[in-house]
Amino acid sequence: MAKIISIINLKGGVAKTTTTVGLAQVLSTEFNKKVLVIDLDAQTNATTMLIGEEKWLEVNKDKQTIAQLFYEGVYPKSEKIFDINKAILKGVSNIDEVKLVDLLPSSLELIDIQEDVIKAPRGIFSTIRPVDLLGRQLSKVKERYDYILIDCPPNLGVITRNGLKVSDVYIIPTIPDILSTYGIPQIISRVKKYSKELERDIKPLGIVITKYREQSPVHRRTIKKLQEEVDCKVFNTIFKENDSIASAAEYINKSTVRQKWGYGGQVNNFIALAREIIEAME
Repeated sequence: MAKIISIINLKGGVAKTTTTVGLAQVLSTEFNKKVLVIDLDAQTNATTMLIGEEKWLEVNKDKQTIAQLFYEGVYPKSEKIFDINKAILKGVSNIDEVKLVDLLPSSLELIDIQEDVIKAPRGIFSTIRPVDLLGRQLSKVKERYDYILIDCPPNLGVITRNGLKVSDVYIIPTIPDILSTYGIPQIISRVKKYSKELERDIKPLGIVITKYREQSPVHRRTIKKLQEEVDCKVFNTIFKENDSIASAAEYINKSTVRQKWGYGGQVNNFIALAREIIEAME
């Protein structure tokens, strides 16, 4: 049975996508886990990190993206083009040693589709609710994977709720500053409320500290505050601010995860975080 994890923060620029992709890659190379990355974010960052812009243009043209999945849910009389078995791209990575990561890609068109889902007449969803659109498709393939990582958009709208509904737990990456952490209590309280509506428990697995600056008193105080005041554990693994993380977003072929993420300890951090997650979930 796949372990399904949503990765979310209401604030952009907190290394949410980087965390998702890095975790997927080390789960594959270091722990031999079969991983599916689902890109629910219309910015398509996870998609382009894993397949590059050229391949993304190709799959977007063929309408085999998450946007088409939602489009056909909103417009049930539309031509049925989306096929999740075709849409999932197998063995994606620009790293030679990463063999076990698949991708359900996103599309810029998801921005408009989200508005369509929200505005759609209630009668359209007489047989399936809008928050069930992803789950209906995912049920066809989820048994193939050990882990499914869902890169959610920076909001708690209907697209994100699709991701949360199929998830066992969620992770919150954050920079330890005031602006990045401000919305964390809101995320936890709103997901808790949503869980009650669904009558199933979607728990926060932990907060991941990213872009940490050791010399920053604000960063140190913020971590302490999160540990003491927020109803969610803070992972022991901390990602320091590092240029290698930023450069890893480029789609350039590498042989190993260490070549991609640099030799300054970032790969070890991803491995340590993956180990914390595995121990918590298995």
